[in-house]
Amino acid sequence: MKRKNLYALCSCLFLSGCGMIDYHPYDVRINGETEVNAHNIERIEASCQGKTTIRFVTMGDSQRWYDETEDFVKAINQRNDIDFVIHGGDMSDFGLTKEFLWQRDIMNGLHVPYVALIGNHDCLGTGAETYKAVFGSTNFSFIAGNVKFVCLNTNALEYDYSEPVPDFTFMENEITNRREEFEKTVICMHARPYTDVFNDNVAKVFQHYVKQYAGIQFCTAAHTHHYQDDVIFDDGIHYVTSDCMDYRTYLVFTITPEKYEYELVKY
Repeated sequence: MKRKNLYALCSCLFLSGCGMIDYHPYDVRINGETEVNAHNIERIEASCQGKTTIRFVTMGDSQRWYDETEDFVKAINQRNDIDFVIHGGDMSDFGLTKEFLWQRDIMNGLHVPYVALIGNHDCLGTGAETYKAVFGSTNFSFIAGNVKFVCLNTNALEYDYSEPVPDFTFMENEITNRREEFEKTVICMHARPYTDVFNDNVAKVFQHYVKQYAGIQFCTAAHTHHYQDDVIFDDGIHYVTSDCMDYRTYLVFTITPEKYEYELVKY
């Protein structure tokens, strides 16, 4: 009799506590907007159509720094000269579903459209699956004005050769895809060549593809948490790396018909 009463009590406690039960942190259950990159690419291409000068922001590695990212959004919203923002990846620290949703909701506060690349921390656990569900493909491109932006997954260490990273087939196809619509190119990635998660065995092959793009301007990256401007290969192509959000900075790039320039901005 006592055992039956105990079972009944446990059942009541379980049922009454269902509202407190949360999903597993790696359970890919998405609330709110999905396909964020695709939606924002439509906005970017529409708003930049016909422009010969574009101005955009790069930043990255916002994991852990939620307050700093919220302040970044406020800082960008105070400007009226930015066409779009590129998040260089590592929105999450552990690949948890809620991390992606929190970061998405913060970044959705921007008055201008943004796209988000995948970082190496975003690949942990079920992070890559969550990233795809929330933001879309890990390799994508778009055209702003007459500039093509090729955004790549370069986090090879996290994939253990289970899929091609970087994806050279994608890179090769993007050299000619919509070729009549762009005159210049910017390559964006989380981890640049010769950083710890990039597959350095293919670094020179990677750069061979980079140089095939029309009017290559520069490459952007994140991952190292420190601002850097490096010419990694003997070809004059700059790799410009953003600080992490902890340093409260972002980069503003301006591409004109004659040149490009950028500024490191503190907020």
